[in-house]
Amino acid sequence: MNKNAFRQLSYGVYVVSTWDKGRATGCTANSAMQITSDPATIAVSINHDNYTNQCIEDTGRFAVSILGEHSDPGIIGVFGFQSGKDVNKFDQVESVVKAHLPVVSDACAYLVCEVVDRMETSTHTVFLGKVVDADVLKKDDAMTYAYYHSVIKGKSPKNAPTYLAEEDVASKPEASRYVCGICGYVYEGDVPFEDLPDDYVCPVCKQPKSVFQKK
Repeated sequence: MNKNAFRQLSYGVYVVSTWDKGRATGCTANSAMQITSDPATIAVSINHDNYTNQCIEDTGRFAVSILGEHSDPGIIGVFGFQSGKDVNKFDQVESVVKAHLPVVSDACAYLVCEVVDRMETSTHTVFLGKVVDADVLKKDDAMTYAYYHSVIKGKSPKNAPTYLAEEDVASKPEASRYVCGICGYVYEGDVPFEDLPDDYVCPVCKQPKSVFQKK
């Protein structure tokens, strides 16, 4: 089976957020869809290993921040490549509270939902939420996962439904390149990597130049 076929499906890039005993937390997601229009309901898929999964279960509420093409790509790194158990992610990203839930300020739109049902799979929980609030935050085209991969050159977090191990992804041989050891971002800039300033950071996960590895 060629798992690359799944990447022909349409995905977005979202931050799904909720509360953790009064502390804002969340994770990136690429599987969110509108199920019905009246009443408006949204389904999101969250990996069992994501700390946000249990927090949504506890609170019964979640918000979906829809990232745009001009949203800071570092948001994806903050929410996708570290655990809410270990860090306060919202300390690193500007946010606002909408309908009593935290949302990312730099998103193009948001949805706030109350959980009305759930479905368990072997690796993910699909939460079905009734939308209680929604609005557009700024004019921008919603970021697709294809845009994230092809333009931003980002990789899928290991808990994402679209994650494929590197050996499963067809790729052509390339010359030596520098790859972020945290999120897998491949540096393809015009300036040789060795000549980048010491304060260079990965544009996706914001980790320092020292975590890059020559491949």
